[in-house]
Amino acid sequence: MQQSVSTATAASSPQDDAPLPGLVWAFRFGADGTARQVLGDVLAAPEPGGWCWLHFNLADTRAPQWLASADLPPRARDLLLSKDSYQQMHGSEDCIYGVVADLKRDIAEISDDTGYLRFVMTEKLLISGRHQALCAVDATRRALEHGLRIEGTAALFETIVDEIALALEKMVDSAEHELDHIEEKVLSDDTVDVRQGLGQVRRTCVRLHRHLSGLRIVLHRFERDSPADLKPGLRLRAGKLAQRLDGLDHSVVEMRERSRLLQEELHLQIEEQTSDSLRVLSVLTALLLPPTLVTGLFGMNVKGLPFTETDSGFLWAVLLLLLSSAAAFVVMKRIGLIR
Repeated sequence: MQQSVSTATAASSPQDDAPLPGLVWAFRFGADGTARQVLGDVLAAPEPGGWCWLHFNLADTRAPQWLASADLPPRARDLLLSKDSYQQMHGSEDCIYGVVADLKRDIAEISDDTGYLRFVMTEKLLISGRHQALCAVDATRRALEHGLRIEGTAALFETIVDEIALALEKMVDSAEHELDHIEEKVLSDDTVDVRQGLGQVRRTCVRLHRHLSGLRIVLHRFERDSPADLKPGLRLRAGKLAQRLDGLDHSVVEMRERSRLLQEELHLQIEEQTSDSLRVLSVLTALLLPPTLVTGLFGMNVKGLPFTETDSGFLWAVLLLLLSSAAAFVVMKRIGLIR
């Protein structure tokens, strides 16, 4: 495989220092695990015991063309070049390939949108690709630039998954802090601008759970179904990685349940406030109904209306209005409408 890939590289790169088409970065690792970032024909003249990591931007149309000519297993190459968003991992004796979910990376921060990392891994080479900028692979690159040593391709993939888990943990901690703040406001009846924040937390929890559950199921399945004759350099500690994600997913599920209960509590408070407002409105309507009836009677243009010939007729009419409201109040008090 390595010889064929090198041949394809040489064919596509006439100059020794020319980067591969669509290549985002490349690292050459020594036998001691030290990494050196390179640009040109990275697969030519590898160090004894060394190996390489090539990371491609699959949105660049030149990258799929180069990868299509690489000597990779047909299924691995098809999955690497596809746009399948289904998380999966497959293995054979000398190759592991698949798709795992990662968080998209904005210019300055991590977003909660999901992107997908595609990879093909042998003992001497890890080829990865993405269509959008991702968080975990970029964090791994920075760690390598700061001197992190990696023993092999399996350890590099485990480092990438660890970075995915670390980014998710940061998002979980941030969402949990926001949820604690919302809970304090709900319990103190300060529900101004709480509904929007609570809805955002629930949305984040749903996305994180979907992300984590898919990834940990893939790792558990690979741990259970991985080939028994897998080469030593490709043996992943998938079970350990899955256990870490299990604990994180448990925290997300608990936080999602908390947010649901808080939303129910918030709805109850809103319903109580609405009920109180309707009660006040009903009482005011009932108190004003008798005076309205009285004013309606005095407004009829017919003969025989009382107080029409009396100088103090207006005062008597006002007194009658007040007495009618007082009578309505006493009646509602006795029947329990006013507490």
